[in-house]
Amino acid sequence: MSEYVLDKQYFVDVVKDLIKLAEDRKDYFTELDSAIGDGDHGMNLSIGFREVDKNLDEWQKESVNGFYKKVGTALLDKVGGSSGPLYGSFFMKFGLPVKTKGPDDGVTFDEFIEMMETGVNIIKKRGKSTTGEKTMLDTLVPAVETLKSAYEGGAAPKEAMAKAVEAGKDGLESTRNIVATKGRAMRLGERAIGHLDPGAASSAEILEVFYNHMP
Repeated sequence: MSEYVLDKQYFVDVVKDLIKLAEDRKDYFTELDSAIGDGDHGMNLSIGFREVDKNLDEWQKESVNGFYKKVGTALLDKVGGSSGPLYGSFFMKFGLPVKTKGPDDGVTFDEFIEMMETGVNIIKKRGKSTTGEKTMLDTLVPAVETLKSAYEGGAAPKEAMAKAVEAGKDGLESTRNIVATKGRAMRLGERAIGHLDPGAASSAEILEVFYNHMP
């Protein structure tokens, strides 16, 4: 059986769909953020990915690492609020585990898992946060842990990613009942209960885009 490899086009196609996602779901993410935050999460993501869209043709000539470094830098430069530094850092560091690969090289599934872990770890570090604090990590941490354990337990790559997406959705749903201890939502105390975290919501949909493009 040939080794499962995600080619460079996969990673480009994911970003193309993230550009579309940021535009299509702008109002939904803003609505979630209006309930417990500054109400700018949807617009901020849209602004960031519009900048990515402008440069996509040029950037996709890079290696996977180079490509995602440029995507992350654009988000870091253009996106306000907490989502800019966090998503910007995620994508900037995402390709680090495959930094020695060239523009035409693909990525094994083991490397992909390591890329996801690297991205999540930088969010933890940058946000000085962990799970249970009503943030995007409540989606991302269980998703990536499930991705790794499912694959190591014998699941095929796309099946492991499907399980990761479901774990991420469960994590998102858990944010309804969490009192925020990070970000703007923390000022609401228990009044934030009953509301989904907008960063956890956008993270869940981003994970689904990664899944949808898997062969």
